[in-house]
Amino acid sequence: MSKPQPSSLKISELNWINRFAQLGDAFSTRLTATAVPNPQWMAFSSNLSHEMGLQDDWMHEPGVLDALSGNAVFKGSEPLASVYSGHQFGHWAGQLGDGRALCLGEVLTRVGPLEIQLKGAGPTPYSRRADGRAVLRSTVREFLCSEAMAGLGIPTTRALCMVSSPLPVYREELESAAVLTRVAPSFVRFGHFEHFASVQNKAALKTLAQFVLDLSQENLMKHTNLSALDGLSFEEKCLAFLELTAINYAKLMSQWQGVGFCHGVMNTDNMSILGLTIDYGPFQFMDAFDPQHICNHSDHEGRYRYAQQPQIAYWNLFCLGQAFASLIEDTDKIVKALSLFKTHLPLEIERVYQSKLGLLELSSAQQDKPDSSLAEGILQVLAQERVDYSIFWRKLSVAVGHYPLLARAAFDGVNELFLDARGFQLWLDGYLDRLKSENVEASAQRMLKSNPKFVLRNHLCEIAIQAAKAGDNSEIERLMKVLSSPFDEHPGFESFADHPPHWAQSLSISCSS
Repeated sequence: MSKPQPSSLKISELNWINRFAQLGDAFSTRLTATAVPNPQWMAFSSNLSHEMGLQDDWMHEPGVLDALSGNAVFKGSEPLASVYSGHQFGHWAGQLGDGRALCLGEVLTRVGPLEIQLKGAGPTPYSRRADGRAVLRSTVREFLCSEAMAGLGIPTTRALCMVSSPLPVYREELESAAVLTRVAPSFVRFGHFEHFASVQNKAALKTLAQFVLDLSQENLMKHTNLSALDGLSFEEKCLAFLELTAINYAKLMSQWQGVGFCHGVMNTDNMSILGLTIDYGPFQFMDAFDPQHICNHSDHEGRYRYAQQPQIAYWNLFCLGQAFASLIEDTDKIVKALSLFKTHLPLEIERVYQSKLGLLELSSAQQDKPDSSLAEGILQVLAQERVDYSIFWRKLSVAVGHYPLLARAAFDGVNELFLDARGFQLWLDGYLDRLKSENVEASAQRMLKSNPKFVLRNHLCEIAIQAAKAGDNSEIERLMKVLSSPFDEHPGFESFADHPPHWAQSLSISCSS
């Protein structure tokens, strides 16, 4: 592998290595994007640009706008659309694939190899009679949420930039097109493995497994406590990879639940093999806390409701395990590997809520009063009162910071969030008793770094979308400012952290894009 690229590079200077393209024709179809008329820059992620090592003005380099709108091809790029299958809403959907995404290839960056993909670049052989386009509305949502999740420290695919075009695209109504440039170490999904298992192509399945083993080598060595994986058989490496994937998803689910994030479409083809949040469709950061909240209006049975997300992740992991069954002779070993999700999930969730509550891990002498009971208790109160999830946790963080000076009166602002504060007051008695064993100032600082002031609420997205449709991208830029560092105060942006307006209750988010 070549060395990572230094900082301050032009995009044209990136070294393309295209490892997925080298897997063979069974995995993808080579093709170029379909051009759009009059492409215009809309938004950029300066954070991702810096992480990749790009120059601040990389977007002004000749030909870059054309290449990232699908109207030209970078030198060294090998564009392709990959094939995969999957379960959608619990049912086998058969062959799917990159129906409106085109992988330009893989480049070496300052943070290592990254795949660059255009979403909305036109039809592919996997578009299933669709147009292969993305509309401005959904593209703004994915651009903002990809970078919002990165700001929260949650594993995610990233969004480098966004291009608009007046090309008309019809969904429920006539809209305009947009193209998103998104970035990840890999866009391989559970569905890639399911595809080759379903067509009984064991050779391709083994090739794909080796590909992700190579991608994950460093993390696998950490997981197995080995300095090299050479001593393991291929089957042992696959089992270690399944273990690592199960643990990664236990961590990811705990992080989603901790910030009140609802994905909306946890189909197996929307599950990243690397444990990244991927495919931002009908997502939502909850306003009023409701464990049974369904953010996707296409999810008529509530399969992907907030409280169900960890269980769905486990179900999807077993679909992945079934796909690996032809590579691992003993299925009991697969079940054992994936069961690490169940053992790690409660530990990861408790760790998340300990941070949100500003608590350090309990000593063994205190295990008769686990912090999980405090977390469960306040979540029950929040659900009963339908209290705004993000605002509660941030106000609680601020209140703990004032507690040493103001005593119980520090929590008056939190009380105001409840119509009936008796349940909260009863819970607060136990919480303050627990805080006696903590350094309260340190607890408050920990909470402020764990409970974001800003999340990407649906109404904030909608305001930015409507402004962008009118040709004003300033709301996207303003949101990017706070979402890139959501734990900071950002004076002057308080309205972004306020309760949603009444009209936000009527917003309907579905799978349409």
